[in-house]
Amino acid sequence: MAGGRAGVADLCGPRLLNTSTQFAPADLREELARQARGLGFDCIGVTGPDAIADAGRHFREFLAVGAHGDMDWLAANPERRTDPRGLWPGVRSVVLLGVNYGPDENPLAILAQRTRGAISVYAQGDDYHDLIKKRLKALARWLVAACGCEVKVFVDTAAVMEKPLAQAAGLGWQGKHTNLVSRQFGSWLFLGAIFSDSDLPRDAAEADHCGSCRACLDICPTSAFPAPYKLDARRCISYLTIESRGPIPHEFRKAIGNRIYGCDDCLAVCPWNKFAQAGHEAKLAAREDLRAPDLADLARLDDAAFRARFAKSPVKRIGRDRFVRNVLIAIGNANDRALAVEAERLLADASPLVRGAAVWALSQLMRPHEFAVLAANAIGPERDDAVRAEWTVVVPGRCEAPNSDMQLHIGEPPDSGFARYTRAPE
Repeated sequence: MAGGRAGVADLCGPRLLNTSTQFAPADLREELARQARGLGFDCIGVTGPDAIADAGRHFREFLAVGAHGDMDWLAANPERRTDPRGLWPGVRSVVLLGVNYGPDENPLAILAQRTRGAISVYAQGDDYHDLIKKRLKALARWLVAACGCEVKVFVDTAAVMEKPLAQAAGLGWQGKHTNLVSRQFGSWLFLGAIFSDSDLPRDAAEADHCGSCRACLDICPTSAFPAPYKLDARRCISYLTIESRGPIPHEFRKAIGNRIYGCDDCLAVCPWNKFAQAGHEAKLAAREDLRAPDLADLARLDDAAFRARFAKSPVKRIGRDRFVRNVLIAIGNANDRALAVEAERLLADASPLVRGAAVWALSQLMRPHEFAVLAANAIGPERDDAVRAEWTVVVPGRCEAPNSDMQLHIGEPPDSGFARYTRAPE
């Protein structure tokens, strides 16, 4: 999910190029596609600013029930988002472009590696915003030279409804999980848009090919889809691990598993991925250190180390504290007692957000008697109300009570006795 920063560049003909080449409309459309492919775009379509009226209605319903959660930037000036002319009254054509970022391995396989963190496929390489924006600007400059028009370039972060526009332009359709699905690339397309005041030939909209399939709805760990084609972002793991700034609600923590940045479940399970192909852009390819990073290593990141490790990555935008919060939730779900030492160390972290998540992680890894002893010593000095609440909340599903004479040994490795006091997650 994108933030509220502006992602637009104005490119006006007189400021860039003083000459233009005249094309017949059909020839211009064909040459535009050729130029786009030469720049590395995998698909292109053209639609008009009046093509997404129904999307605007659905978006207003989404806002009305508060399904956007804390993403206040979505609710700000909705008229600008629901109609491209709200952003630029002079727009007559919208060019949608896609870059394939298909993974080269099953994105769901990492979920079985409980001591490793699962990072969404799109965030395992370089930040796509930077790459696509440069390409969009280059294509926009060509369009300005070709027809003498004015253009604006948008990359995900501005008030543009890229997915409905992409469907109207024929790139794919919005599936029941509300994401774009392509018959050629499956679930894995980055999108960008060029607005133009030139009247370009339009492409036919893509039809919905979901049929009776419910795979994306049924796999969601947190039941974030109240109905087909409707998303409650407040329940979505991508929202909870990226957009949400506070403690993750208790009701979702077990379901998050080891997902530490985003979630690919509804994308990866789509049957249309049988036609998908691995992305060919090297800068978007997964970095080896982000495919299956060790949770213990990530828990030790301070701010400087976090910034260094996630340089050029989309992950950097949530900051170290939110990221370590996510890592601690994953540690709590790891069922590996050896990781308790990492959570215990973070009880002294400067961030209340991190300290609170560390408390929960320990509540999942320690025997109840051990946790009670630790709480008795820690809750007094704690001055943050949210962290104090973490110490006192009853956490369902914690291990059964051990014998009363057991001693507190935080971070000890698993032993034969530990297995007798643990339950399988419900």
